Amino acid sequence: MHIALAALGTYGDILPFLAIGRQLAQRGHDVSLYAPEPFRQSALRAGLDFDAICTEAEYDEALSAPELWHPRRGLVPLFEMMTSLAGRTMQWLEEKSVENLRLVVASPNAFGARLAQDKHGVPVITVHVTPFLIESRHDAPWLPGLPLQRLMPSRLRHWLGRGADRTLIDPVSLPPLNALRANLGLPPVKRLRYWWNSPLRMILMCPPWYVPPQPDWPRQLIQVGFPMADRLGDVGELAPTLETYLDAGPAPLVFTYGSGMRQGAQFFRVAVEICRRMRRPGILLAREAEQVPASLPADVIHVGYAPLSLLLPRCAALIHHGGIGTVAQALAAGVPQMVVPVAFNHFDDAQRLSRLGLGAVLRPQAFRPRRACREIERILASPAMIDARVAARTRMAADDGVEAACDEIERVATRL
Repeated sequence: MHIALAALGTYGDILPFLAIGRQLAQRGHDVSLYAPEPFRQSALRAGLDFDAICTEAEYDEALSAPELWHPRRGLVPLFEMMTSLAGRTMQWLEEKSVENLRLVVASPNAFGARLAQDKHGVPVITVHVTPFLIESRHDAPWLPGLPLQRLMPSRLRHWLGRGADRTLIDPVSLPPLNALRANLGLPPVKRLRYWWNSPLRMILMCPPWYVPPQPDWPRQLIQVGFPMADRLGDVGELAPTLETYLDAGPAPLVFTYGSGMRQGAQFFRVAVEICRRMRRPGILLAREAEQVPASLPADVIHVGYAPLSLLLPRCAALIHHGGIGTVAQALAAGVPQMVVPVAFNHFDDAQRLSRLGLGAVLRPQAFRPRRACREIERILASPAMIDARVAARTRMAADDGVEAACDEIERVATRL
């Protein structure tokens, strides 16, 4: 059968769809992916047909928006891009429907998939790769950049999240989206974060031990395990020079601020100083070399990309932004992790790790060499954290989220 995948975002958002698409293709299905242009080669290597939702220049422009990584103001450029691409996505799906399209699997930010569902009855499955976008009064996600949340009951966080919808998200996203819907003869959307979930099926790719299911979640939601897909990125193996570096000395600290970050210079400056003070080698993972100090100590290196599933088991600790894909890879490797959250879901995943005893959290304002060194030493030595990481690694090894997601996709497709 012909299945179309539509996704928008950075590596943590797109790689799970590549993994789902590859497995569906291996099961004999005809799979097409609609995603940003930089993921074309990865899609082709995975055996998928590919069309670009945006050009590489458009993608880089969106990621370079000055306020994109601000905890609150970053929502504006993010949702502006999502709504601007909704019409393109719907048109692409209309073209695919001529090719006997059976089912669409889409990220919640691929608004055009839901438009096609509302207008033409196209069956859609919404796939969430982070719990941050699943609303609940009982266990409301932590909001980016909001202080003192530890003192707030869940219902208050939920109320504040609804307020963010009314004051930040909906005013930016709904006017252009509803203008497009009016042209299609569709009624207006009143709440974006309610509408973007398909009423047919939702899949949350985070296991129940990490995100306990809530009684007020949508009835059409099911949970599967994490999508482990890092080897579908730029390269699938460690570079020979990186292998030589890892073989030459003690296990290094690894620092990354995510594949989409363009404003991480301060983070990497602190990272270098942490390595110097702790007398440990370090790896700075950053796609943009301009973020990394021009002059590095002999035992600190810059790497543009490396599969974390191969790198992390050979490292001492991971210090990162809190992207869900990075979190999952660290859990699978059993490596200590410290999160310095930036925006979006980062604060929520940082808090979940902390509650489970699986990592430490430092707000960006507190990420300074002395404080960070103290926290890293603590997570390296804590017996309770060591036991928690071992248990999490065992759970991760027994759970294949991509396979479970594909099983559910096929079940839905056979009932259509």
